[in-house]
Amino acid sequence: YRTHYRIKLPDYRSPASVTDALNDRFSNAGWRIEDRSNGAPGARRFIDRLGQFLTLVSLTSLLVAGVGVGNGVGAYLGGKSASIAALKSLGADSRTIFATYLLQVGIIALLAVIVGAGVGAAVPMLVAGIAGDVLPVPPEVGIYPRPLLSAIVYGLLSAVVFALLPLARARDIPAARLFRAGVEGLRRPSVGVLAIIIAAGALIAGLAIYQADNHMFAALFIVAALGLLALLWLVGMLIRIIAVRLPRPRRPLLRLALANIGRPGSMVMQLVVALGLGLTLFATLSVIETNLSRQIDEALPSEAPSLFVLDIPGNEAEHFGDVVRKIAPKAGLRLVPALRGPVTAIGDQRVSEMENIPEGGWVLRGDRGLTYSAEIPDGNRVVRGAWWATDYAGPQLVSMEVEVADALGLDVGDTITVSVLGVELPARIANLREVNWDSLGFNFGLVYSPGPIMSAPHSYMATIALSPSEERAVSQAIVKNFPAASVIRIGDVIASASTLLRQLSAAVRAAASVAIAAGIAVLVGAIAAARHARIYDAVILKVLGSTRWQVLGSLLIEYTYLAIIVAMIALAIGTAGGWYVVTQVFDLEWLPLWGPILLTVGLGALVTLGLSLAGSWSALGARPARALRNL
Repeated sequence: YRTHYRIKLPDYRSPASVTDALNDRFSNAGWRIEDRSNGAPGARRFIDRLGQFLTLVSLTSLLVAGVGVGNGVGAYLGGKSASIAALKSLGADSRTIFATYLLQVGIIALLAVIVGAGVGAAVPMLVAGIAGDVLPVPPEVGIYPRPLLSAIVYGLLSAVVFALLPLARARDIPAARLFRAGVEGLRRPSVGVLAIIIAAGALIAGLAIYQADNHMFAALFIVAALGLLALLWLVGMLIRIIAVRLPRPRRPLLRLALANIGRPGSMVMQLVVALGLGLTLFATLSVIETNLSRQIDEALPSEAPSLFVLDIPGNEAEHFGDVVRKIAPKAGLRLVPALRGPVTAIGDQRVSEMENIPEGGWVLRGDRGLTYSAEIPDGNRVVRGAWWATDYAGPQLVSMEVEVADALGLDVGDTITVSVLGVELPARIANLREVNWDSLGFNFGLVYSPGPIMSAPHSYMATIALSPSEERAVSQAIVKNFPAASVIRIGDVIASASTLLRQLSAAVRAAASVAIAAGIAVLVGAIAAARHARIYDAVILKVLGSTRWQVLGSLLIEYTYLAIIVAMIALAIGTAGGWYVVTQVFDLEWLPLWGPILLTVGLGALVTLGLSLAGSWSALGARPARALRNL
């Protein structure tokens, strides 16, 4: 027999500390201690993966928001370049200009993070009021100062990192820019400015890693994000170089679009970084989200037995079948013999003498569920060796789950010993099986051949598939005729699990939509940053005789070039990044849905084109005289 204790601890003692103390004091006791943090390891792993996904979403949102800040400040200061050059012509020094615009941006950033923190505190209350009853866990609504303060710090540091560089460049705008249309190159920021940017970026990274549940995951993401930014910058530079060296098409609009990409003062590199970051974000989140959703969908079986019945007396198995079929003649009934016993030896090695049990060797820990069968169980597939004949009557054989065997270094022909009611039963491994653990049937790590194990006293388990109208009558008949048996209604369990998993899937999609919205904001900021240059280009072309539709056509061709190139690169990078996160970090099966992924990237590219044309529309309507005076 086994004894179970449930222990309620005082509030000041953590379960982990008590567990460690008991294991240290009674190192040879052989018991197993579980606390509330890991009562269901499978569910815990799944929730941990969702937590990692939310960490990915939050870090991604932080990155793209920072890029959006940089684009916004760059666009604002780009519109002020003539004013800055004029101030320099009148005697203003660089320090005064830098301090003036730094103060402006600082005030705006401070107000923005305060407003953002207020909105962030109000949104959970709003969500709880509207949808609190349908959430998996009821939220505790309130004001939590620590996360709000953390958000404010993130916002201010992001403003420093992404706004200081355009501010430093604005400080270095020469007075001659008034006459050179801004095509001259600007000097690199000073060492002091770069040091401040690096320090602020390091603080953001350190804070993000410290606050993440999985520190290594957060660190790897930050390294990958920096690598992605560098790669996109190089891609933008390469696109510009190729555009300069390609032969010019004969058609004027194609020629103009290609020239715009490679001309001096082109915003191609900035646009490629922003567009590539946004589309890569869309692709990566879509890959991860579709994998998670598909894992959730496939975790819910399309067909499941209606009832599980445990502890059916071994000598009454035939009578049990008669009782069920009398009420439900068409019921799907499966009876399986059930025994329990610990594995005591692997070959000549006693399990009690093993210092370390491999991580995948779970069959060596505690009692195991055992069964015997003449045929291969449903949902199982032999991958090594061969199944025994249905009339086999030789020495005891056993079939082992292949992953467990690999973890223990076992193969076909090795021996394993279990203790059944105190009697040790050795058996030779005849084959190794793959088991579909997600099926709602009886799955065993060890399945024995008919033989000596059948003489041990044992009971039966059963699954019964029947219509909902028959469940109540069958349950009552089983309880009446077999009082020792336990009946479990699987329909209720499946309904509860389905509701919970659907809610989690909706939460995953909602979290992904937040980051995607941030990515769209980055695209808008990038297009706004290029708007000033577009107005100048449109005015010059109009002065030279181009119509509005010709200018619009050249812009459409240019942005189509960039959108197609960047979308292909983003799809490749996003797929690779999503594959790594799904298979290596989350340790899930690779099950992407390519339709939604391609649709997401394609829609992102179309949104880019739409936003680009919308942002350039005002440039097309600019009157040459007024625009030239403003320039």
